[in-house]
Amino acid sequence: MSLLEGKKYNIITFGCQMNEHDSETIAGMLQEEGCTPVLAKEESDITIINTCSVRENADKRFFGTLGQLKKIKEKNPEYVACVCGCMMQQQHIIDTIKSKYPWVDIIFGTHNIDSFPELLNKVVREKVKAVEILEDRSDIIEGLPAKRLFRHKSFVNIMYGCNNFCTYCIVPYTRGREKSRKPEDIVAEIKRLVADDVKEVTLLGQNVNSYQGVFSDGTGCDFTDLIYLINDIEGLERIRFMTSHPKDLSDKLIQAFADCDKLCKYIHLPVQSGSTSVLRRMNRKYDREKYLNLVAKLREKVPGITISTDIIVGFPGETEEEFEDTMTLVDAVGYDSAFTFLYSIRTGTPAAEYDNQIPEEVKHARFNRLVDAINEGSAAKNAAYVGRVEKVLVEGQSKKDESTLTGRTDGFKLVDFPGDSSLIGQIVDVEITEGKTFSLRGRIVE
Repeated sequence: MSLLEGKKYNIITFGCQMNEHDSETIAGMLQEEGCTPVLAKEESDITIINTCSVRENADKRFFGTLGQLKKIKEKNPEYVACVCGCMMQQQHIIDTIKSKYPWVDIIFGTHNIDSFPELLNKVVREKVKAVEILEDRSDIIEGLPAKRLFRHKSFVNIMYGCNNFCTYCIVPYTRGREKSRKPEDIVAEIKRLVADDVKEVTLLGQNVNSYQGVFSDGTGCDFTDLIYLINDIEGLERIRFMTSHPKDLSDKLIQAFADCDKLCKYIHLPVQSGSTSVLRRMNRKYDREKYLNLVAKLREKVPGITISTDIIVGFPGETEEEFEDTMTLVDAVGYDSAFTFLYSIRTGTPAAEYDNQIPEEVKHARFNRLVDAINEGSAAKNAAYVGRVEKVLVEGQSKKDESTLTGRTDGFKLVDFPGDSSLIGQIVDVEITEGKTFSLRGRIVE
């Protein structure tokens, strides 16, 4: 019997969908060891904090949460505190944890999640601390278990790492170089998920549309080829993907939106800035004109496609004129939603060494202007849905009201509507009765 049998665990996840899926894998491995999940870290025997290094705010939240574990450890010396994820791939973070947070028992990184049960058993058995970090690895571990966040939809990693080296981004240093899974392994995984009642999959990668898989027989398979393969899987209803890079958005992939009935008519297409000069300093490898041309192609080939984006405000050297370029691009594109970020220095990236950092008060003023414009556009987009009937995959009950169900349209719009929990997992017709800034409300069409 495992030493972990009967122990309770709690996972705290910061960051992107890749981190969420890593946490699902950690949960799956723990449950295979006989552990059970609990919602509160105070009730757990084991807490795992899965970290993100992309934004400064995530760093602060991590260290704040890490400090809270000290009291739990003092009350229960058998309590095991674990940290993992992207932050752990940076030596200065590990050094800080060792010197200032000595109650942490296990530190592991993004490349050796599969070794976590072994590390945990060793710590419990021998009452020692464990630190195991791999700089990178060439192989991909297949077949790890996962405890899904949702019953009827699932994340599926298709590749790992990033080769882009945007000057503001730490991801290539924490996730390593790009590695693509074999297409037959991906298809087999999705077929197993469909057999387990999954209706929607989201293909994950730091840059999914640079996927370059190779079949066992040596035949190549690019991202669009993979989409067509997955579209043929019987029983699957929806395909999504996150995140795509504009420099790799091909005409072939745009055509797939029109050809593949299961590929949702939604794309997250991070622009980061509307200024060509800023994009050049960011090393994004496209300019404003190319980005707008991609949006025009998408809208021409896929009428009604919804588009979201990421935007960084206050990148080093950003002038008022360059920021205005972002404002006019936002107006020209008409995004359905956007994730907006204040630029934050990431130690180890080229932009961290740039001299012309933007003052915080200037960044905040620009950020507020941008958010107001995006929210106004989102509200107008959502208001236009009133009276339309949308197909919604019911994801669950509202946390605020059990009589209200919540789900997503094909275009990733969040919809709340009255309904019975027996509908969870089904795709239902919902007439939209109200458009809010961040969501829609509706009623089921009988």
